[in-house]
Amino acid sequence: MRVLVRNPNSGDRATSKRAATLAEKRGFDVRDSTARGETRTLAAEAAREPDVTQIAACGGDGTLNEVVRGVADADALDDVELGVVPAGTGNDFADNLGVRGVEHAFEVLARGERRRLDLGWVAGDERPFVNSCVGGLTAESSRKTSPAAKKRLGVLAYVLRTLAETRTFEGLELDVRAGADDDASSGSDPSRERGDRLWTGTALMVLVGNGRRFPGERMRQANMEDGLLNVVVIERAPTIDYLARGAADRLLRRGASHLTRLKVPRLDVRHAGDPATFSLDGETLSRTDITLRSRPGAMRFRVGEGYDPAPEEWGKSKGN
Repeated sequence: MRVLVRNPNSGDRATSKRAATLAEKRGFDVRDSTARGETRTLAAEAAREPDVTQIAACGGDGTLNEVVRGVADADALDDVELGVVPAGTGNDFADNLGVRGVEHAFEVLARGERRRLDLGWVAGDERPFVNSCVGGLTAESSRKTSPAAKKRLGVLAYVLRTLAETRTFEGLELDVRAGADDDASSGSDPSRERGDRLWTGTALMVLVGNGRRFPGERMRQANMEDGLLNVVVIERAPTIDYLARGAADRLLRRGASHLTRLKVPRLDVRHAGDPATFSLDGETLSRTDITLRSRPGAMRFRVGEGYDPAPEEWGKSKGN
């Protein structure tokens, strides 16, 4: 049996309704969430049913995160094939999979190539991120963007909130280190030694990606099959007027000295101050210390023809 878990309130309601109609015509059992957090519960319940072979999330990146989290709760990531039908405010992961819209999503779910994809994981909290974990300016913007604004303005709501935050956000005092070299990176032992220091200083943002597109030339996509997290630390650049036209291009341009890029299997980020806001696929949490790791090949997905399993490689660098 194939199940579509849908958040009717995510993104464009008309698109979500069309997706439900298409799903029913294709034999999916459509299950709608009616309360916050229920998407995760519905996914976990479906994953525990012995005849369920495929679970697709209908919504945005946040809905997909909840579905994957539910399947992980059921300890069924190895048993259930996952999919996504893009109908949310942010659909970055669907784009990365080569899914070009609602109708195409169902073609991919039926006939797409099967791939094993990495899963980002927050140790200690034991919760996943399929696309990215972001700390700093954009995470604060995500936290302060109201559901009403997201529904009315879509992605523009995040942009407007980020512009409002830019002049008052002071940055994060971060110490970024490689995680432990063994499974102690789960965070269960707070006394464990932290790994080598990779970066320290004041950051405007830290972007940790499993599948997100990254700042720089052609917005290079992270490799979702290499067992590594792609990291970009963005320092505050005092010469940039953040509200000026083209500020984002100058801030994120390839070769900028205030960008540091890393590729690591595990990462430990500490903030010297009050808990900082981190956004996991659009859902926020506050931490002074967060440990992230990659779970290689943990998810089974079908992908579209436009999926690139080995995008342009990049490693540790400063200003590249």
